[in-house]
Parts: sequence; structure tokens; C-alpha cells
Amino acid sequence: MTYMRSLIGHGQTPTARGPAPNTSGCSADGGRAGSAAGEQDVARAVTSADEAFAAWSAVPPPERSALFLQAAQILVLRTSQIVDTMASEVGATATWSSFNAKLAAQILIEAAGAVTHPTGQVLPTETPGAHSIHVRLPLGVVAAIAPWNAPLILAARAVALPLALGNTVVLKASEEAPLSGGRLLQSALKEAGLPDGVLNVVTHARGDAAAVVSALAADPRVRAVNFTGSAAVGRTVAVEAARHLKPSVLELGGKNSLLIMEDADVDYAVGAAVFSAFMNAGQSCLSTDRIFVQRPLADEFVARLSERVTALPDSDPSWPAGTTGPLVHSRAAERVSALVSDALSKGATALAGTGTVEAPGTLVAPVVLTDVTPDMDIWSAEIFGPVVVVHVADNADEAVALANEPPCGLTAGVITSDWAAGLNIAHRLRAGAVHVNNQDVAGQAKAPFGGIRDSGYGRFGGQAGIEAFTDTRWITLGAGGRPVFPL
Repeated sequence: MTYMRSLIGHGQTPTARGPAPNTSGCSADGGRAGSAAGEQDVARAVTSADEAFAAWSAVPPPERSALFLQAAQILVLRTSQIVDTMASEVGATATWSSFNAKLAAQILIEAAGAVTHPTGQVLPTETPGAHSIHVRLPLGVVAAIAPWNAPLILAARAVALPLALGNTVVLKASEEAPLSGGRLLQSALKEAGLPDGVLNVVTHARGDAAAVVSALAADPRVRAVNFTGSAAVGRTVAVEAARHLKPSVLELGGKNSLLIMEDADVDYAVGAAVFSAFMNAGQSCLSTDRIFVQRPLADEFVARLSERVTALPDSDPSWPAGTTGPLVHSRAAERVSALVSDALSKGATALAGTGTVEAPGTLVAPVVLTDVTPDMDIWSAEIFGPVVVVHVADNADEAVALANEPPCGLTAGVITSDWAAGLNIAHRLRAGAVHVNNQDVAGQAKAPFGGIRDSGYGRFGGQAGIEAFTDTRWITLGAGGRPVFPL
């Protein structure tokens, strides 16, 4: 798989722990203490961010960059705390939690580098001696909304680049992961020297998310919104932002496909499929829901995949690497089980697993299904659990057509020994990211990541992320300091 290699001690086992983050406040740096935020708390958090903006945006780039590098180091050193917290909040395995710490640190490192990226252009003019320049300036207050499934990674992605570019941020953490999806990151940045008010974390009770988001979107001091989550909620966020004429960056769900061509290395393809379908129990917007394998390779691939998946252990977060892990709560497990049951009742075949919820109510053993048809709920629904569906395609054209059927388009993978053919397929797949000779779950902090169609719009990361979280300003200087009037 392709992941960025951490610049801080890849393979290191940090042991240092930071202080326990504040869990009682519903908003940091300006909000009252309490168990859950209300609209007044959201307003206080925005006030805190708005008041901090002028000073933060004026901090010299080298100082901002150094702060993010220091925070990255702090996160890595707190890996054991992050592992414990993610296990407690979302049932994450130690392997997944450790990876959250490493990738979140890398996101902060990339943000540190973005501080000194060029942020403008000199434009040609028709008047001798005059100057015309295009500059990019921070927006102001950015509202960031992050989910629970990769809490530290996605919280870091939501706030790091906006902060590095001179914005201030109000982060709405998921009610499932207020610590690992908000407070832990804020604590590391504060220890690194982030001034008060620059990052404000709002936590809330279950059921209050819509009110908090509406309050953020409606506040005139909030100048942009970013959101990672489901397409259904993303539509609501987009409408709220548009209602107040605010730009938004939305990374929504996917019905992601892995295409296995007839010339693929079977062992490699099986390993890629197992990882991309079952990592973190399939609880990722990047997870593979559907595998399309060309017919000449189908029997061998399906047999080996079923064997590998049947042998996968599933257990609680205290188990070592290799486990798929539990789902976040019993409601999620029951939803996944219902999708499998519906498919089996309508004629699908289970090659591995049954979809049964196991004790303590959050475990579902990995499932491989075939013979899935459009009348089954799992055909179109994002699974978000440890289940993958295998389809046999007669050729690459059929595989591409089936992969492009869903209205979403987030990520896809193509396994083939023919790079030219893989590149051709990558151009034809309707997805925001396509990985040739790799699986769907691949990420780099500097990449312009996002989806198309129902998977959202806008991009996190890279130059596209810089443009998303800054305003364009056109500035002209008349010749000799005098205005230039047309004749």
C-alpha cells in the first residue's frame, strides 16, 4: 500500500504522554465549561477565533512553520495516549490508532511546509510602470467538521492547513470522539505554542450536531466550512453554507471499487483487497465496497480471497495487529448485519462470514459476498463495515462501467501488470483519486484529496487545499504611484 512515510521516527515506539486534555469544556478558548455546547457556546468559540485572527495571521511564516513541526513531534510522542483514547472512544485497534498518530503528525509537517509556499503571481499589464498582482490571503474564521472513524487524522486534516495559512478555526469534533477527534490535537498544538483562540474545539451532545453546524454556518464571522462525513449530512452542510454565501469543502462517502485485471498478480491483488476492505473494520470512506475481477482470474482470486478472509481474526481493540477490530457501536454493527441479511435473503452467496453480530455487540466477522444484484440494499448503500462484494467482469470496459454506476466518486484502485492499461482505466473511472497497482485506501497529506459527484467537491491538501482556504486578492499599483485612467 502507498502511504507517506513519517519524517518522525517511522517505526519508533514513543512512550511520553502529555497532560490529559480538558474534557469538560464544550468549547475551548472562549466557551463556557459544560457537558455539551449550545448555540451560545458556538458563538463564544467563534468570537474567540475572530478576535485571535488578526494577531495569528500576522505571525511570521517561520514561526508558524516551527510551531507545526513541534506539534507533530508531540503527537508522535503521545502515541500510547492516542492508542488508549481511540480504543476507549471508537474501539480502534492499536495498529490503526498508531497510524492515526503518525499520519496526523505528517499532516502537520506538510502544513508547516505550506506556510512558505508561494501565494501569488505578478500579472502583465498594459500600462508601462504599473503593477498588477494576484495574492492569496487567509479567509478569517474557518468552521471545520470532522468525523469519528479516523478521528485524529481527519481532525488534523480539517484544521492544519487552514491554521498554517493564517486562518483561525472552530472545530466541531464528533460526539463519538471528542478527545481523539479534537482535544488531543488541540492539546498538542497548544503545547507547541499555538496562541489562545486560534483553534477552538466545540463538543456537543448526541443529537445536537445539526444545531451546532447551523449556528456555525449562520455566524457571519465564519468565512468557510469544511466537512468530512456522509453524503446525506454533507448535503445539509452544503445547503447551510450556501444559504449564507460561504464556500465549503466537502469530502463525502464513497462506493469504492477495486478493479482486478486478468494479468494481475493474484497474491498481491488478494492482499490489497483484504487490506482495503477490512482495515479498521471497513470503517473508512476510502474502504473498498466492491471488487470487479476479470473472468479469467476470477476463480483463483475468489478462492484465495475467501481463504484469507476466513482466517482473519476479529476481536476487541486490545488484540495485536492483524485484527479487523470492532465497529464503533452496536447500532453500526446491526446496520451492517442488516445489509448482509437482506442480500442473503434475496439470493446473494456468502463466501466468508455470515454478517452475524457477535458479543459484545460490536463485532461482525469479515464477510465476502457474491451474486449481489441491484434489488439488494448493499448494491448501492455505502457499507462502512467489514463486508466486500465481488463481481466478475468479462473485460475492462464492463468493470469500468459497473464501477462508474453509483452517483458517488471518491476513490478507486486498479491492479494490473500493464501500466499503460492501468493509466487508461484511471482516466475513465469517475473518482477523485485512482491508484494504479494499489488499493483504494491510499493517502498523502500533500495530495489534492476529495471526491466528485455525490462524494463532494473541493480538495484538502496540496495547492488545491491552499486555494480552498485562502481568498484571492487582485491588487494594482499605478505608474509612479498615480492612478491609471483609461483614455
